[in-house]
Amino acid sequence: MGVEGIGARVVRKEDKRFITGKGRYVDDIKLLGMTYAHFIRSPHAHAKVKKIDASAALKLPGVVAVLTGQELVDDKVGNLICGWAITSKDGSPMKMGAWPAMAPETVRFVGQAVAVVIADSKNLARDAAEAVVVDYEELPVVADVRAAIKAGAPQLHPEAPGNQVYDWVIGDEAATDAAFAKAANVVTMDLTNNRLAPNPMEPRSAVASYDAAEEHFTLYTTSQNPHVARLVLSAFYNIAPEHKLRVIAPDVGGGFGSKIYIYPEEMVALWASKKTGRPVKWTSDRTEAFLTDAHGRDHVTHAEMAFDANNKITGLKVKTYANFGAYMSLFSSAVPTYLYATLLSGQYNIPQIHAEVIGVYTNTTPVDAYRGAGRPEASYLVERMMETAARQLNVDPAALRRNNFITQFPHQTPVIMAYDTGDFNASLDAAMKAIDYAGFPARKAKAKADGKLRGIGLSCYIEACGIAPSKAVGSLGAGVGLWESAEVRVNPVGTIEILTGSHSHGQGHETTFCQLVADRLGIPISQVSIVHGDTDKVQFGMGTYGSRSAAVGLTAILKAMEKMEAKAKKIAAHALEASEADIVIENGEFKVTGTDKAIALPMVALAAYTAHNLPDGMEPGLKESAFYDPSNFTFPAGTYICELEVDSGTGKTSFVNFVAADDFGRLINPMIVEGQVHGGLVQGIGQALLEHAMYDANGQPVTASFMDYAMPRADDVPSFNLSHTTTLCPGNPLGIKGCGEAGAIGASAAVINAITDAIGKNNLEMPATPDRVWRTIHAA
Repeated sequence: MGVEGIGARVVRKEDKRFITGKGRYVDDIKLLGMTYAHFIRSPHAHAKVKKIDASAALKLPGVVAVLTGQELVDDKVGNLICGWAITSKDGSPMKMGAWPAMAPETVRFVGQAVAVVIADSKNLARDAAEAVVVDYEELPVVADVRAAIKAGAPQLHPEAPGNQVYDWVIGDEAATDAAFAKAANVVTMDLTNNRLAPNPMEPRSAVASYDAAEEHFTLYTTSQNPHVARLVLSAFYNIAPEHKLRVIAPDVGGGFGSKIYIYPEEMVALWASKKTGRPVKWTSDRTEAFLTDAHGRDHVTHAEMAFDANNKITGLKVKTYANFGAYMSLFSSAVPTYLYATLLSGQYNIPQIHAEVIGVYTNTTPVDAYRGAGRPEASYLVERMMETAARQLNVDPAALRRNNFITQFPHQTPVIMAYDTGDFNASLDAAMKAIDYAGFPARKAKAKADGKLRGIGLSCYIEACGIAPSKAVGSLGAGVGLWESAEVRVNPVGTIEILTGSHSHGQGHETTFCQLVADRLGIPISQVSIVHGDTDKVQFGMGTYGSRSAAVGLTAILKAMEKMEAKAKKIAAHALEASEADIVIENGEFKVTGTDKAIALPMVALAAYTAHNLPDGMEPGLKESAFYDPSNFTFPAGTYICELEVDSGTGKTSFVNFVAADDFGRLINPMIVEGQVHGGLVQGIGQALLEHAMYDANGQPVTASFMDYAMPRADDVPSFNLSHTTTLCPGNPLGIKGCGEAGAIGASAAVINAITDAIGKNNLEMPATPDRVWRTIHAA
């Protein structure tokens, strides 16, 4: 490891422009003749659109156009799609209701767009929207997943009787039932995983332009995967042929999954730019974000766990109702199925698992992947069950987990996943040591003497990252492959450009990706630049989500580097009159082993491009590309332990300590990894204590601003005690597992387990607000 290579704590290159206000985000884009879009959104959760009268708005100065959903239909713009096909247990396909970018006839959630005003300024467009009169006929509403599945509930889509998207199962039901029949003890729980709003720092935004002479569109967008956006917009939405559409995702200020998808606003902006002949910009405000950004979580689950007389788990039964909101989003179908139920084994050797997942439509904002995407829901369920089981069986929670850990690898779970490696005991040991687990009873007693309720809670999580290989996910219904691509360009003077299909929206790719190059070539990272986010510059790639950037994207770069290095060694050997096998790369030079003969990288690159003295038959240039498709998922895992106090008089929770021991495989930049873990932990704690996207019985959102939706602040979270254990992932040559989602996956259960331990009552739902905790303490 060099000072800037793999394992070095290198300060992020990109932060200089971010902290000095030099970042370039979509809303910073200004084009000649640009107009501004303001969407007219339904105030009703379910209604017929009877008439739209835009005559008054069109008379206002600066108004360019008022466009409606019916015009979209007339122009044959396609409906939004879901890209992962799920089959119900009876063999029928999932029931996907039509989702037009603007509703021509029926709105199904508050905030769904019915028209858009295009004007010369943002304020003019907003004012003109007030002059558009929409006549609605209200329809019956169902906003709760439990109510939506009842007989006689209002129906959202004719394609989905009973509001059911699918009824999907995994595992051997008969074998699981047999395990329960023989069980010495059975633990039963009903759990709700609360709905969340993603709230990235940068709201969504789109700038679209149309060049009539070239019949070519350009879209600047806040996307985590611009190539997939271009593919979907061209292949399914009939916006433009793929070669006539350029998608650019510049600096993106956070995503957390919510910027994976194609949203109606991007489609409408592109379509409107052609209709009006002028560029169109739209930037969400915070209320629009609460109303229209894809929400996360929202599961209602009944679970049962069977144990034998030795407290070994013998079976697990799970039935989950997953709220999809009003429509199916791009990957929503996979989140509560293949990203959730396949992780229900957790870190434990569970011989039999059977899970049933019923997807349900409601008159609420569509739900899709949010940081962790199915893995947090699975981990929360399993770890709440384990803590509850320990209390019911009267055994130490850590001992019960250790008694059931998987210790032999590879390990095939009953729900598809094959864990390749891990050391769950090591993470548990590290966390217990860091928090002084053995000393907790004394601390609890002292707190009790001081009038405080102190509790401790564990969470041993595992997740599946990388979301590959393509053949596997294709067999499970994915509409795309999930490989990654890279191109390495060595310029004639020896500087290097790395073109990656991954996309950074806060992960630090411009630093960590350079560190791999620096490590292999022995050059400073200042000599390397990362290019991403532009479909005209970068070869097709799959983007960033699921903690895949290093395990998949960086490995693709490694594969391209290996090809480039092989060619460069041939050039160097030829120039140095040496055997190619004797060439090594050190400190930016190609050296002949055992001699003082060497040639610097810039001279090798220059030789490649002048082509005056290349080996016979070699093409000029020094540029290589690679596509990498992993052989398996990666499986980061770890143990989180939370110690806290609860004030019985107010229900307020105060953190005492929070330790996290993670196994991410090899760490490229430990400082960036720690930042990722910190962010994830805060989001997990936010879900446990504060955050909840709520609707009333009429489908009206009651948490559509930061006045009502409680985001975690600095004084809501503790300082974190982080450590790492390491088992290298055998599925990729770098040994990387991924780190971006772990904190959000493991934290919530640790917090709720600690609170319930403190108050001595187990039935506590998230978010554990002071009011909810107080009521639980004082309930009869």
